[in-house]
Amino acid sequence: MSDNLVNVEKRGDVAVVTFDRGGSLNAFNQALIIELTKVARRFHDDLETRAVVLTGRADAFSAGIDLKERSTRDDDASSDLELREVYYRGVKLCQAWEDMPQITVAAIEGMAVGAGVALPLALDWRVMSRDAFLYVPEVKIGINLQWGALPRLVSMVGPARAKRICILCERMSPEHALDWGLVDELADAGSAVEVATNLATQAASMPPVATRMVKEAVNAMSGALHKVSAYADADQSALSSASRDAKAASASFVKSGAS
Repeated sequence: MSDNLVNVEKRGDVAVVTFDRGGSLNAFNQALIIELTKVARRFHDDLETRAVVLTGRADAFSAGIDLKERSTRDDDASSDLELREVYYRGVKLCQAWEDMPQITVAAIEGMAVGAGVALPLALDWRVMSRDAFLYVPEVKIGINLQWGALPRLVSMVGPARAKRICILCERMSPEHALDWGLVDELADAGSAVEVATNLATQAASMPPVATRMVKEAVNAMSGALHKVSAYADADQSALSSASRDAKAASASFVKSGAS
């Protein structure tokens, strides 16, 4: 099955989903967000697929949100309600992937920045290439971390480390990410999909009903308050994006080469 920007390859009872914009360091634009959401929802009623690997380009999982498209959101929206819908598409994307009944594994090569970190946090496991890095620069741009990612991040690393990741905007090496529990396995450069697929295949070999029940129970317990704490994060992002601080910070971030 193939979409414009997203390809789904079935390998027995494991599916490998690859998203590739063909440029822009695989940054998320609205078309990509919508396609990835639709793909995730197709798996919700799929009783044959038992595990899903999600990966981006070989040189970059994703550079995050497309800042050029983001800068024109207010101009492109025909109403406030439509603009709010645009801001919440990322939230719905991550929720669609988190709600998939299959075991999900992210395979990260190159870079995972901002939204490129938020989406893997919604999956069950993450495999990271040894030459890749994670980077959450939202505060440097003057906005909050959204897409429902902040409570997921706190659950994984604790409050102090979540603050450091988000506020200091430090690039994280694979070893650092593994030590802090953000990723579950490391892979040699170019092998993240292979390692993730092996992990997914192991999960797919387990009794399917028990596997789904355990996944659902763990998610329900660990994420019981996630929606309460992040229900308005997209509204907060829209509000903070309009501030003079955010506009100046965003312009500086782009000018500096997103360093």
